[in-house]
Amino acid sequence: MSDQPQGSARTPEPHHRKRPVWVSRMLIGAVVGVVLIVAVLIGMAVVPRWWAQRIGDQVGGSGISGIGIGLFYGTVFTLLPLLALRFMLRRHKHWKFRLAMLGLAGLLAIPNLFTLGIVIGNGSAAHAGERILDVEGPNFRSATLAGAIFAGLLFLLGSYLLFSRHRAKGREAELRGQLKEREARDKEPSSSGE
Repeated sequence: MSDQPQGSARTPEPHHRKRPVWVSRMLIGAVVGVVLIVAVLIGMAVVPRWWAQRIGDQVGGSGISGIGIGLFYGTVFTLLPLLALRFMLRRHKHWKFRLAMLGLAGLLAIPNLFTLGIVIGNGSAAHAGERILDVEGPNFRSATLAGAIFAGLLFLLGSYLLFSRHRAKGREAELRGQLKEREARDKEPSSSGE
């Protein structure tokens, strides 16, 4: 028989201390950081060669195709991320929305970032990608740069036109208000003189 009576309470188990929230967040951040570093290193070793082969398959060694496809990639995948960033920076948006738009802009810029990785990369995969593009994708890199510059200028022009339109509408509203005030003042003396 047990020395402890049947109806007595159990002895409390030792209390396990919980980790503070910041420690858990730091651990998660460290794990995510390590995973990202490993992914970047693997990406630097694999992606440039893979991307150059994909572009080479599309261009097929034709200089004209390289220009057309390069202009397409450069223009579209620069303009879309810029538009996503502009939409992200609009006022009165929640931070989660802004974070999602920043992620979308990053995803939309991936083709140009891959090409940039080949151009400025100094690893063996980047050099292999350059050689592949020299043979299979002639004119692609320079046309992509031209398309990116064109998209940037187009974005700046569109932003300026929207800004000037907004400013003109504001000025128009201000002038209409002044005109209404003047008309109201002009009516006051004539009605009081009668």
